[in-house]
Amino acid sequence: MTQPDTYARLHETLVKTAAEHQTGGNAVFYLAVASQLFGTIVEQLGAVGLPREENGNFRRVIIEKPFGSDLASARALNARILKVLSESQIYRMDHFLGKENVQNIMVLRFANGIFEPIWNRDHIDHVQITVAETVGVELRARFYEATGALRDMVPNHVFQLLSLTAMEPPNSFEADAVRTEKHKVLEAVHPLDNAEVRRNSVRGQYGAGIMGGAPVKAYREEPGVAPDSMTETYVAMRLGIDNWRWAGVPFYLRTGKRLTRRTTEIAIQFKQAPFALFRDTPVDILTPNVLALQIQPDEGASLQFGAKIPGPEIALGGVRMNFSYKDYFNTEPTTGYETLVYDCMIGDQMLFNRADGVEAGWEVVQPILDLWQNDKTAPLEIYPAGSAGPEAADNLLWRSGRQWRPIA
Repeated sequence: MTQPDTYARLHETLVKTAAEHQTGGNAVFYLAVASQLFGTIVEQLGAVGLPREENGNFRRVIIEKPFGSDLASARALNARILKVLSESQIYRMDHFLGKENVQNIMVLRFANGIFEPIWNRDHIDHVQITVAETVGVELRARFYEATGALRDMVPNHVFQLLSLTAMEPPNSFEADAVRTEKHKVLEAVHPLDNAEVRRNSVRGQYGAGIMGGAPVKAYREEPGVAPDSMTETYVAMRLGIDNWRWAGVPFYLRTGKRLTRRTTEIAIQFKQAPFALFRDTPVDILTPNVLALQIQPDEGASLQFGAKIPGPEIALGGVRMNFSYKDYFNTEPTTGYETLVYDCMIGDQMLFNRADGVEAGWEVVQPILDLWQNDKTAPLEIYPAGSAGPEAADNLLWRSGRQWRPIA
């Protein structure tokens, strides 16, 4: 991949194929390679003229995550590839964005008059975003030891879900209109100083435990992992967004490996109705109103609300209305790659990251990365494999009278 002759031969092949089949010479270069090769490959493509667009033909490059390992490396990589390619040729892929229910977040919000009027700080108490995995590090210890859960998941997967949930309505579904609004969300995230990092973030690592009735090793016992590794396999944080829509609404984010169940979910919990009406009844607590958007493994949504339990007294029970993509549209969940590759071929960048969006995501997490690297007193919480994560993550919510939704 680093030999110039390879790219010269590729150029000759494309020219020959276009001539034989009388095609226009359109091409998509898909970089599903180690991230340290991204810049080199793009430069080699440029050296032989492969990105050159002539006679109405397109040349596009798909780059898989991770796009950088921190803010400085993301900026450097953007600057490096933008010397060769225009932004319109770059498709930074996060396969989460190809999933139907991720795309459905915008449709749910902006196509339904019942949701958008209450999608703000006046009606929403808090938001939870969970990306839970049951798998461990498996055979990726070399990669994971240098990466960790924060770098691997938060600036990309988790922040994409955050941006779509919190963005303002774009003026169209044109790519740059949507991506600009998503970028504004990350720009508005309240910056964390060291004290806030310590208070509002949790770093965890799975220990030995039981999953599926069988014992599993601790992370530090996995092949290729240092016995004193401080690499996190779990991260949770509380963020705030400093704008008119979200001021004062906490966003709780968590992601981790070896958790109870594989699930990705966005949960919008609405503010509680006044309790005064029920003061002289057997009701002692009102059911929280929660809109939960399930991204994987089963795509769909549910709405939880209170209803009267049949009987002579006023008693309330929590009920739920469920919508499933599989049941309603007779479709199976997809990985997202199919949609994204097709969108690249037709030139639609809406579901791909723009340079400023990538850098904004890293800017939010950089203070956490810095403190965890430089402060040797920053705790690493050990949680049992097969659990919902460390107790310290529960405290992020408990201290304000809230709690995580169950993963199980």
